Amino acid sequence: MSEKPDEAADGQTDSGGGLRLWMLVPALGAAAVVAVFLLGLERDDGGRNLPSTLIGKPAPEFALDPLYPGQPGFSTADLKTPGVKLVNFWASWCVSCRVEVAQLEQLHKMGITINSIDFKDTPEAADRFLAEFGNPYTLIGVDKTGRTGIDFGVYGMPETFVIDGQGRIVYRHPGPIQGDDIQERILPAIERARAGS
Repeated sequence: MSEKPDEAADGQTDSGGGLRLWMLVPALGAAAVVAVFLLGLERDDGGRNLPSTLIGKPAPEFALDPLYPGQPGFSTADLKTPGVKLVNFWASWCVSCRVEVAQLEQLHKMGITINSIDFKDTPEAADRFLAEFGNPYTLIGVDKTGRTGIDFGVYGMPETFVIDGQGRIVYRHPGPIQGDDIQERILPAIERARAGS
C-alpha cells in the first residue's frame, strides 16, 4: 500500500493547490508599495507640501550675472526692496516650465513682480525659450553651477518662491503653477507676504 506524502511537512497547503505561504510575502510587499504610491498620487495637496526649512527666513545670499549682457543681474539685495515679489526657478530644458508660462504672464499682468533664476542652462537656449514662450520676468539671473538652487532647497524645475518686502520667504511652490494654483495658493501667499511686510 502506497503512502501519501505529508503535504504539511513541506509547507504546502492541505487543499492541494501547492501554494506555499512564503511565496505570498513578496507579492504582498509589492502590493503594499503600489498602494502607498497610488495614495501619494491622490493627495489633496497634489504633492505641494514638500518641506522647506526656509519659510519665514531670509532668502539665501546670492549674486547672479544677468542673462542678457548690459542688463542688471539678480541678487539678494533685489529681494529686500519694498513690495512682494516672486522668484521663479526655471530652465529651457524643463518641459514643465512651459506649462506655467501662461500663469506667470497672468501674474505679471496683475502687477506682481516676478524675478527669475535660469538654472544650469545655456544663454542661447534660455533666450530661445523666452522668445518662444514669453518673458514675464523683471530680472533674470543665471545660476550656471546650480549653487543658488541648492541654497534655496530647490528639488526640481520649476519652483517658485513668494518673498515679502524684507526679503523673507513666505511660500514655496514646487512644480509648475497651473490650474487653480494662482487663486488657491499664490495669491493667498502674496497676501500673507503683504501683511507681514
